Amino acid sequence: MAPINVEQYRALLESAPTMIWRTGLDTGCDYVNATWLAFTGRTFEQELGQGWLEGAHPDDVVGCSVALREHFELRQPFDIEFRLRRFDGVYRYVSGRGVPYYDDHGTFGGFIGGCVDIDEGRAREGSSDTNDFFGMSLDNLCVAGFDGYFKRVNLSWTRTLGWTASELMSKPSLQFVHPDDREATLAGRELLRGGSALGPLVNRYLCKDGSYRWFEWRSVGHPERGLVYAAARDITEQKLAETRLTEATKLQEKLQGQLIFADRMASVGTLAAGVAHELNNPLAYVSGNIAMILEELGALNTDSASAPLTELKEMALQAQAGAERIRKIVLGIKTFSRAEEERRATIDLLPVLELSISMAFHEIRQRAELVREYGLTPLVDADEARLGQVFINLLVNASQALPEGQCEANEVRIVTSTDAIGRAVIEIRDTGKGIPAALLERVFEPFFTTKPVGIGTGLGLSICRNIVLGMGGEITVASAEGHGTTFRIVLPAARALPDTAVASAPVSMPSVSRAAVLIVDDEPAIGIVLRRALRDHDVTVLVRARDALELIGSGQRFDVILSDLMMPEMSGIGFYDQLAQHFPELIERVVFISGGAFTPTTKSFLDRVPNEVLSKPFDLQLVRDTVRRVSDDAKQAVDEGRSAHS
Repeated sequence: MAPINVEQYRALLESAPTMIWRTGLDTGCDYVNATWLAFTGRTFEQELGQGWLEGAHPDDVVGCSVALREHFELRQPFDIEFRLRRFDGVYRYVSGRGVPYYDDHGTFGGFIGGCVDIDEGRAREGSSDTNDFFGMSLDNLCVAGFDGYFKRVNLSWTRTLGWTASELMSKPSLQFVHPDDREATLAGRELLRGGSALGPLVNRYLCKDGSYRWFEWRSVGHPERGLVYAAARDITEQKLAETRLTEATKLQEKLQGQLIFADRMASVGTLAAGVAHELNNPLAYVSGNIAMILEELGALNTDSASAPLTELKEMALQAQAGAERIRKIVLGIKTFSRAEEERRATIDLLPVLELSISMAFHEIRQRAELVREYGLTPLVDADEARLGQVFINLLVNASQALPEGQCEANEVRIVTSTDAIGRAVIEIRDTGKGIPAALLERVFEPFFTTKPVGIGTGLGLSICRNIVLGMGGEITVASAEGHGTTFRIVLPAARALPDTAVASAPVSMPSVSRAAVLIVDDEPAIGIVLRRALRDHDVTVLVRARDALELIGSGQRFDVILSDLMMPEMSGIGFYDQLAQHFPELIERVVFISGGAFTPTTKSFLDRVPNEVLSKPFDLQLVRDTVRRVSDDAKQAVDEGRSAHS
């Protein structure tokens, strides 16, 4: 017998009584035979792709699509029953079977199958139990009545929720819906009663274990039969992923906000350091002039001092006290706003505490009485700025734990002591409402805060802990609701004593040797107050470093040169370098004066030169003693040079 050729095979397919179809790899139809076209009355082109679904009954479209898609993924044969519109507009039940096909190389090519009309002899609603698609679908397929009860559910419902089919159909389906989703579910049902399609509707269904699963529904109502045909896809994992994404986005936004805040605080710190420097210039001549006024008043014969003169002295003393208070605040700003690498030194805790109190006192005084209970503490190795940051944070937190306007009823107490093994102990206590025990262990976590929303970043205590741990210490908290909170810092004692030369106060020299002094500062008032303070010497004041170089270049020599570090046009560094190049014998006579805003370049310069630095505002006696000492050293060096040449 001769084999069937391609044309004969095609003729066989076209004349077969079965409606034959084929799909490609995209699940779209790429072939139907003449029998199919004769049944539907449509053209070949109309049936291609997903076009054949236009002839399927609306109630069966979802089922057909899902069956094909699921078995496409599984590469497994399937059987299906659905209604297909005949050429005369009547829907007929057809039974179909599809199987995967492969090419000569074994590569999957799609599905091929056939359908036959089974409407004759089939009970319209009784034979669906044989519908393999309904039972095998991975989606939750169901038929429900307008009375709110399930009429049929497939096996997927039991796999998803844990209820048996009987349990699901035994009570109104609304009882399985999450209470928060029932209103939307009922509204959707009203649309279905009118025969409309519904979807997607999302709600939660109760599992037998008490949990809930998220479903996305697509449903069609059939008013004539009083039924709803629906498919519910489980989207719980998708919802959980969306929730995690939302939480991650919120956290990212929060982190971004905290970073912006931290950056802004760093900028504020930089600005504050600059402001402190600018304040130090006028503060230097204000303080200096007040000190000069008091010296002049003190030199008067007190026996003949009149009442106005006495009052004038009291006024000057009050002004001096105010200037000193400003000096401490500016010093605190300059110290604690320093943005640079950690600089450890052997320090006394009490000055750092006092500076911190000055910085935080505006928060404390409206809420509590401040009590100092200072016991002896050893010196510690620490970074002054960072330790001050810890103290300020704890003092502000303590004050913010107390209500405003009740300062007489509340207290912030600072206690210092030495523990049994010689470590320094600092306790900051408040009489606030305390921290709940459940939250106490979390107070050092980053971004955790017990303060109201919008107050605090949740970073302060975490940073404090890192700073203290970095210094080899420890920080703990004790609190009881209604009885206040205590933060306790313990720092190890310094291993070595500080340099006594650095720690010792300058000693005034009894004799006065007249010296030639050059003052270079772009702030004229500072030059004036220094001239007054150094009236026992020959003082020249200039506001430009270039003018000073020209004067020295003309042959004039000075025993002492007081030069500001930060000046326009030519800085104190540039001035020093020019002296080193052209007049090296003078560089040892240079004493720098500064408001304290040291740039990295300035710090590097001061680290490599041995010259002294006087900080603004000045202690006038320290200035006089420094000038006298440097002048005497200069004159001694000159005398030694002459002796060597003679």
